[in-house]
Amino acid sequence: MKSFISKRVSTSTHVLFFLSSLCIWSCSAPEEVITGEENRTELSLKKLVIALKANKQPASMLIEKQDLQVYLSQKLNRPVEILIPTDSSIVVESFRNGTLDIGYLSSTDAARNVGQETASVLLVHLKNGKSHYQSVWLTKKEKPYQSVSDLQGKPVAFASRSSTSGYLIPTWDMMKKGLVGAEKSLTDYFSLTLYGTGYVSAVEKVLSGEVEAAAVSDYVFKGNNKYLDDAQKVKLRIIQEQGPVPAHTLCIRSTMSSNDRRILKKALLEMNQENPALRDRIFNGKLIEVDEDEHLKVTREALLLQETLKL
Repeated sequence: MKSFISKRVSTSTHVLFFLSSLCIWSCSAPEEVITGEENRTELSLKKLVIALKANKQPASMLIEKQDLQVYLSQKLNRPVEILIPTDSSIVVESFRNGTLDIGYLSSTDAARNVGQETASVLLVHLKNGKSHYQSVWLTKKEKPYQSVSDLQGKPVAFASRSSTSGYLIPTWDMMKKGLVGAEKSLTDYFSLTLYGTGYVSAVEKVLSGEVEAAAVSDYVFKGNNKYLDDAQKVKLRIIQEQGPVPAHTLCIRSTMSSNDRRILKKALLEMNQENPALRDRIFNGKLIEVDEDEHLKVTREALLLQETLKL
């Protein structure tokens, strides 16, 4: 009997030791995995996919696309694919299904993606040292218009339906002035309302005489010749400015791991020192970190007001 009890105690002891060891191993294993994940210096992604805004001359964008692919693929030791979608709705779905990793987006597109929890703001760019700029209405130099009020009953173009400076902010400005609103739509106010595929396409409609004015970013006209050349600029002038417009954002897929997010943020921020010329060509200025809610505040307010606009 004594021998039987002794064997039972011995067996129980071994079982308890095994269960105790298993618990210690299983409890410590996740911590070791997390530590390893946080300490990784290379992306877990096999390929990085980035979307840029289609808002410049196509030839310029093709060169920028190729240069950015080369720079980041060498830096990250991964293939990099650059996309230039013309429809911003593609970006939301691509973030959602995991086929897009980073998008260079207007604050309007950023607010919509953040609101749908498909992406978050990683970085923004500075324009002339500021994280915001202005929206402008452009017309031909010889036209008599002095403000958007003078454009009533005239044909106009917006940069695109998703553009912050080329649609949302000028519409917001008109609503605040009582020119359009719940009882009066843009098509009621203007004789014709067209939408381009970016800044250049909208301005080209002005130069061709198809419309009387176009809403775009101020740097399209005031900045270097990335968008318009001198021959085009000399034919144009600004009717009116409105803003502020929160600067464009670099948004990252919400399902991205924290470690990959850290690696990508570091690589992009290092462009500030390593290749500022390429950074400026593509992102229009120094890249910085910001508070997401504060940066998108004006855009969100404008989007809420726009919901009351008559369609």
